[in-house]
Amino acid sequence: MDFFRACEDMARDVQESIGPYAGVPAGGEIVRMGADLTPTKKIDQVAEDAVVRYLEKNALCRTLISEEAGKVDFSCGNGTIFLDPVDGTFNAVAGIPFYALSIAYAENGIVNKAYVRNLATGETFTAEKGKSAFCNGKCIHVSGTASLDTCAVSVYGRKYDPSCVLQLGQKIRRWRLLGASALELCYVAAGRIDAFIDLRGTLRVTDAAAGMLICTEAGGSVTDLDGEAIDFPEDVTVGRSLIATNGILHHKVIEYLR
Repeated sequence: MDFFRACEDMARDVQESIGPYAGVPAGGEIVRMGADLTPTKKIDQVAEDAVVRYLEKNALCRTLISEEAGKVDFSCGNGTIFLDPVDGTFNAVAGIPFYALSIAYAENGIVNKAYVRNLATGETFTAEKGKSAFCNGKCIHVSGTASLDTCAVSVYGRKYDPSCVLQLGQKIRRWRLLGASALELCYVAAGRIDAFIDLRGTLRVTDAAAGMLICTEAGGSVTDLDGEAIDFPEDVTVGRSLIATNGILHHKVIEYLR
C-alpha cells in the first residue's frame, strides 16, 4: 500500500472524528492516562482510535508506536509507524488553528517517510528520505537567513528557566511561540521561521520523527541542545530537547544558548 495515499485516508478519518471536539471544552476532557504517562484528552483518543482502526484493516505497518496507546503490534505488514494523533492538543481544544496529525514510517530503525497535516487548515507536509520535502505537493526549502539579527525563532517551553534563552532573545529579531512541534519543524523546512527550539525535555519520537525528516530533507539541521545527533528511543515515556534550524544559523543558536 502507498504510504502517502494511506496517510491521506487516515487524515480524512481523523479530521472527521475530531470535528465535534475541536475548539470546544469537551475535547479537553481527560479520559485516561496515556502510555507516555500524561493525561489523554478526548480529542487525542478519538484521533488515535481512527488511525488504529485504519491500520487494523490495512497492512501498512507491523508495529505502531503512539503517544496514547504506546506499542501496538499487528499480525501483518512491515516496518514501524510513529504516530502523534494530535500534536498541539491545547491548540486543538482552544480553537487555535495550529495542530497536526504526525505520521512517520521507519524500517530497520531508520525513518524514511514522513507526513504532517495541519488538521485545522488541511495544509500537508511530506518527505521521503533522499527525495526532498514538500508542502501540498510543492518542493520546499529552508530559509537562507544567515544573521541572528534578522531571524525568526520559535521556542517551546513549559515551566522552564527562561534565563537559558535570554542572550539569544536579545540577539534575534523575532520570537514565535506556536505550540505544535511537528508543525514548527515543518515551518523551519518551509522557510517560514529560521529555527525552532524545544526546551521542555519531553519531546518524544512520536512528536518529532516525521517533522525531523521533513526538516532535514528541506536542507535543515536538527540536533540536541549541544549540537549532537538525537537518538530517540521507542519508549514514549522518554523525552528529549531539540534544536532545528536552516543549518546556516545552527552553531550560532547553540552558542547563544550556552
